[in-house]
Amino acid sequence: MAIYQYRCEKCGAFDVSRPIGTAAAAEVCADCGGAAARVFGSPYLARTSRPLARALQAQEASADEPRVVRRAPSRESAAPPADPRHALLPRP
Repeated sequence: MAIYQYRCEKCGAFDVSRPIGTAAAAEVCADCGGAAARVFGSPYLARTSRPLARALQAQEASADEPRVVRRAPSRESAAPPADPRHALLPRP
C-alpha cells in the first residue's frame, strides 16, 4: 500500500492509501465532496551513514574476493583486552 496526497481547494491537503499504481488523478474530498487534485511530492530517500556504507562495501567486496591472510598475527602485537575480566578467559 502506498500513501498518495491530494489537495482540495476548499479543505486543503489529505492523504489516501491505495495499492501501488492505482492512484487516480483526482479524488473526492471526504469533507466537502469536491474534486481534489493529486499532489506530486518528493519521495522519502534516506542516506546511508558513512560507517555503514563502508561496512556494506567491505562485505560486498569480500563476497567475491576475500582478503587473504599470509600469517597469523603475533601475540606481542595483540592489544591487551579492554576489560580486565577478559584476561581470565582461556586462550588458544
